[in-house]
Amino acid sequence: MRELLSQLRDWHTAGTPFALATVVAVRGSAPRAAGAAMAVTATGVVAGSVSGGCVESDVYEVATETLTTGRPLLRTYGISDDEAFGTGLTCGGTIDVLVQPYVAPADRDALRELLDTVAAGEPVALATVVSGAARPGARRMVLAGRAGGSLGDAGLDAAVTDDARGMLAQGATGTTLYGAHGERRMQDVTVFVQAFAPAPRMLVFGAIDHAAATARIGAFLGYRVTVCDARPAFATRERFPTADEVVRAWPHTYLESTPVDARTVVCVLTHDPKFDVPLLVAALRTPAGYIGVMGSRRTHTDRLARLREAGVEEAELSRLASPVGLDLGARTPEETAVSIAAEIIQHRWGGTGRPLGELTGTIHHARARRPG
Repeated sequence: MRELLSQLRDWHTAGTPFALATVVAVRGSAPRAAGAAMAVTATGVVAGSVSGGCVESDVYEVATETLTTGRPLLRTYGISDDEAFGTGLTCGGTIDVLVQPYVAPADRDALRELLDTVAAGEPVALATVVSGAARPGARRMVLAGRAGGSLGDAGLDAAVTDDARGMLAQGATGTTLYGAHGERRMQDVTVFVQAFAPAPRMLVFGAIDHAAATARIGAFLGYRVTVCDARPAFATRERFPTADEVVRAWPHTYLESTPVDARTVVCVLTHDPKFDVPLLVAALRTPAGYIGVMGSRRTHTDRLARLREAGVEEAELSRLASPVGLDLGARTPEETAVSIAAEIIQHRWGGTGRPLGELTGTIHHARARRPG
């Protein structure tokens, strides 16, 4: 849904009524994960996607219906459902889609508060009743230090608030089950919790052409991109217009002073031992989920020797993705950036990196998410 927030804000500002369809559960193989969203205005304008094209036509009709009735609707699509199969969900999985109209003033005010909170970079989770012994569509917004809105019961509010904060800390989105008053291990109420954590960071070191291409693809993938280089002539905003920030500093000094978590990816493209070695020593002390280093195999071997001399242990060295990227036969900076991005995605989700045509089984695996 994050990719729709700017569009939703524009519609909200213009006073345009719309319905928002959100994937709240996925079972088996499906083209998009829980949290994927599609919005439809009263005039028929569509933004986003819930299934990559499989069921959008039917969801469009449901959205139009909710805009007329003002009531949310839950729909299930899957290959075992003859009606849904007719709409084209042939991927083999099942998805639940909650469609909510944003017409009533209270609903629109709640949306504005969510949009403002996300825009301010404050972590927030939105809990929505999907079905069961509570009002479908009831929402509660949960932040680290406060919560607003109600799901209709104080006990349910308290239980969902606790769980939503835990999910927000992990950046997790999904459904949870409760009793009507928030009891655990009961299934009377289904609540969908969507976490809006700040965008993960991509730290690109070395202001070269490859860094410009990597910054562009990092922004495209949803990272907050920082480019860092100690050379004033190279670390300029003009050279890196898509980066969120360009920093002129010694790489290791900057890395030691900036926040890094398990979702952070570090791309070292400096090609110079006087930058590389102290930077990598610092990087390996962080919880960064991915640390990729550019260079030839000869450079890689020399770099490892220098790091060992600096006291880095073998277990730490095993964290390095070096030489950086997947083997795509890349030649240009742009192709190399695609190779780097492919490895980051593979590392994040646990893919094999092999052509899908060589594999069997489902394409959209329910893999455990890795940090980064």
